[in-house]
Amino acid sequence: MAELSGFPYFEVQFTKDGKVHDPAEAQKVVDFAGGGGVTDLFVIAHGWNNDMADARSLYAGFFARLRQEVDAARVPGAAGRQFGVLGILWPSKKFAEKELIPSGAAGLGDLITTADLQAEIDRFGDDLGAEKLARAKALVPKLEDSPAARDELVTLLRSLLPHSIEGEEAPKQLLTLPGRDVLAKLSKPAFSAAPAGGPGKAAGLGAASPAGGAAGFGLLSGIKGGLFKLLNLTTYYQMKERAGTVGRQGVTALLRQIRDRRPDLKLHLIGHSFGARVVTAASLGPDGQPPVKPTTLTLLQGAFSHYGFAQGYETGKDGFFRRVVSESRIGGPVVITCTHNDDAVGKAYPIASQLAGQVAEALGDKDSLYGGLGANGAQKTPEAQDGTLLPAGGAYQLAAGKLFNLNADAVIKNHSDIVKNEVAHVLLTSVAAT
Repeated sequence: MAELSGFPYFEVQFTKDGKVHDPAEAQKVVDFAGGGGVTDLFVIAHGWNNDMADARSLYAGFFARLRQEVDAARVPGAAGRQFGVLGILWPSKKFAEKELIPSGAAGLGDLITTADLQAEIDRFGDDLGAEKLARAKALVPKLEDSPAARDELVTLLRSLLPHSIEGEEAPKQLLTLPGRDVLAKLSKPAFSAAPAGGPGKAAGLGAASPAGGAAGFGLLSGIKGGLFKLLNLTTYYQMKERAGTVGRQGVTALLRQIRDRRPDLKLHLIGHSFGARVVTAASLGPDGQPPVKPTTLTLLQGAFSHYGFAQGYETGKDGFFRRVVSESRIGGPVVITCTHNDDAVGKAYPIASQLAGQVAEALGDKDSLYGGLGANGAQKTPEAQDGTLLPAGGAYQLAAGKLFNLNADAVIKNHSDIVKNEVAHVLLTSVAAT
């Protein structure tokens, strides 16, 4: 049996349509959990990441920190429990990294070449098909001189988007404007230079990072820069949909098998980045089916809307995952880490805001329609409480039915900086509350 820092470890791979890749993998964890060898099972899902080795490395590092916290016995309520780990592996895509450039550099649009854009379009080959892929790449050199080419290329990219994405995360302009107008809006910098605003403003979305982070993304200009933003936005919405499918279909079904064998087993769901959407979607489950009711939910730098759990974020509109809260689909606490050091969560939201015509100083902040959970925590959610991610050993008052937005500015320095004792400690505290 494989182990991570002494914890029994299993992994299950899922396809992009939410099916188990190898049923034998799923059967192993069902049989193990059903055998009664553990009292608690951690289920962890990675975010945007093409390389499974990276996901496995993340899991190994994370549970090494959890082992340290267990051995330190700083959480008395966790004593005597026997833990196992299930690692979810699912096919996600990385954002293009060309935007990680020095903040405030001149001529940022010139850094994006025709070859860069064609290479990024190649990443959509499996979804576009050979004919559309070739056509899309052929249109790139014509963009700056041909409005018709812009219209056609944006139409091709729209064919990759989920059928229904408008809502708390996607502006209607993405779906309805002519392609030339979409690229015109995105061809302008989201802000004119590296801003000096406070937390929650554009600067909080990564402008202060040494490499520029989301600021570089926001500063990209020109038609080529606009297309580059649109390609990353397309990746975002594809992965948003895929994460939901994997979670709501595949992971839910697997957890239900485990629950059927061990109704008393405590299931602790952990998601990083888009993995937060995977595990939250698993908590929601398919319509018309009873929930699997995980014991706890921990969302680390979640890459979905800060209105995901909201009640009435606009008149008559609840967040997509509102029923997870309103129907008490989590048995214990929901813990959310959030920080404006997270430039990755900020990438999609400034350009969504830009398409919607929002002013630069409001991009992605708590008052923006388009803001991220990993930046701001759960907003317009009556059950949510704001707090701080404490040092390992710190005392929390975590309770069932509540969401805890923990500001992690002092601990988490970027999107993937979650392998921390402070994070492991609050997770273990959440477990101990159940």
